[in-house]
Amino acid sequence: MAPLVVAPRQEDGCRSNNDVPVAWPAIREDDMDILDTLGIREKNQGASTGTRWLRSEGHDVLEVVSPIDGRRLAAVDLASEQDYRECAAAAREAFRSWRLVPAPKRGEIVRRIGEALRARKQALGTLVSLEMGKSLQEGLGEVQEMIDICDFAVGQSRQLYGVTMASERPEHRLYEQYHPLGVVGIVTAFNFPVAVWAWNAMLAAICGDTCLWKPSSRTPLTAIAVQHILAEVVAANDLPEGLFNLVIGRGGTIGELLLHDRHVPLISFTGSTRAGRRVAATVAARLGRTILELGGNNAIIVTPHANLELAVPAIVFSAVGTAGQRCTTTRRLIVHQSIADRVTAALVKAYRSLRIGSPLDERNHVGPLIDRRAAAAYLDALQTLRSQGGSVLCGGRVLAGPGYESGCYVEPVVATAANDFPIVQQETFAPILYVIKYSGAVDNAIALHNAVPQGLSSAIFTDNLREAEIFLAAAGSDCGIANVNIGTSGAEIGGAFGGEKETGGGRESGSDAWKGYMRRQTNTINHGTALPLAQGIRFELERDRE
Repeated sequence: MAPLVVAPRQEDGCRSNNDVPVAWPAIREDDMDILDTLGIREKNQGASTGTRWLRSEGHDVLEVVSPIDGRRLAAVDLASEQDYRECAAAAREAFRSWRLVPAPKRGEIVRRIGEALRARKQALGTLVSLEMGKSLQEGLGEVQEMIDICDFAVGQSRQLYGVTMASERPEHRLYEQYHPLGVVGIVTAFNFPVAVWAWNAMLAAICGDTCLWKPSSRTPLTAIAVQHILAEVVAANDLPEGLFNLVIGRGGTIGELLLHDRHVPLISFTGSTRAGRRVAATVAARLGRTILELGGNNAIIVTPHANLELAVPAIVFSAVGTAGQRCTTTRRLIVHQSIADRVTAALVKAYRSLRIGSPLDERNHVGPLIDRRAAAAYLDALQTLRSQGGSVLCGGRVLAGPGYESGCYVEPVVATAANDFPIVQQETFAPILYVIKYSGAVDNAIALHNAVPQGLSSAIFTDNLREAEIFLAAAGSDCGIANVNIGTSGAEIGGAFGGEKETGGGRESGSDAWKGYMRRQTNTINHGTALPLAQGIRFELERDRE
């Protein structure tokens, strides 16, 4: 990789706490001890059937480095094609028995997984921070999200309901039911390395499915740690091999095998829109199903009726949380021109107070990007923004010097832009907030809001009931998630998560998302002695005469 060019500070008077040296080293030895606690070794196998780690020959080796300080954490032997086939076969075989287990009994296993996660929350949350770079509080919150979805799934295991409809035929019963689907392929991204897996795997498990997990190659260690936790539950409960399978490998090999595998009826994919198009086309070609969670280009509208004391902190967290690497991160701020200067000034002041540094230090607000490639993309986006007519009001540097040796720490940016700038129309996975002014009624702001290809999360800040209802109505936000007086990030597991347009249309987590992991069946029972046909059709055979 070419050396990273560090951008000079902008002459905007936007100084921050990052001009003050931070405490170092960022990763302490006791932080590293959690690797051993979670079963992470110097070198780890990248494929598991839940009870066995596979050791075929000819592996590529992946070195895992922390974005916090560039320290090597461990190495992983990537799964081979043979490893994939063995895990896939184990998943298919396990499904044959798992689908017959009563759903509440499957829920009991998920409850025990939740308890195992509770016992390892601190260690696993710390590993999320070490490997991905999000703050320790966010790492712990991600594990809590896993625990919460386990609790949700346990309750759902007793409510895999169908409905009964009125039949038009006498002495007939018409109803629908849901059956286990099969092997579910789960492809997760680096930014939520374990929570998104849990959204899918815990629902799939109570629905009677088995799982085949391909995590991001940027965050394989958290997946391995989860697999060790699962193995304990599987062994303690005498569960079949192949219930939860892990294959860590490159997209061009393991990913392609998974997408083309006709024995995997459902692929749940989280990633970029570009990659999602490939997933959708490949799986559709074999008439498989997909749950797609792709790009977000989320906006917050701030109207003249907004409570700014509420709005500004929400905007800052939504824009800089996880260093802007959430799919629900706020990337566009659409603010009424009458209050734009006031809101922008408040944001710049807030950004100046942000502390950037080790995510393991709770005094810091912003940790690193996932790697130097992400930092380079941040600089490229800012250069493109300026070339298209925008300006940077605050931030704009990749930080260097003591505490920032990894080259992954960047200053969150507040910038002015127009909604139709090409750079604004795409998602940059970094803490860059584009401030866009609107005039007139809230309808004009909504038109700007909807004028991007993505449609994941959205929010409006207003104390005007009419504005809020317009935003939530059919002609309002075109996103899968629409909030009033809260930011765009931080969705609860109780609601279905997902978006529209180039976000992919998938739904995961709460509400009735469980239905996506099952096959739906309509049933009719004739409990009479006649054979009436639907729609009044008559079909009579001539009877034999004596």
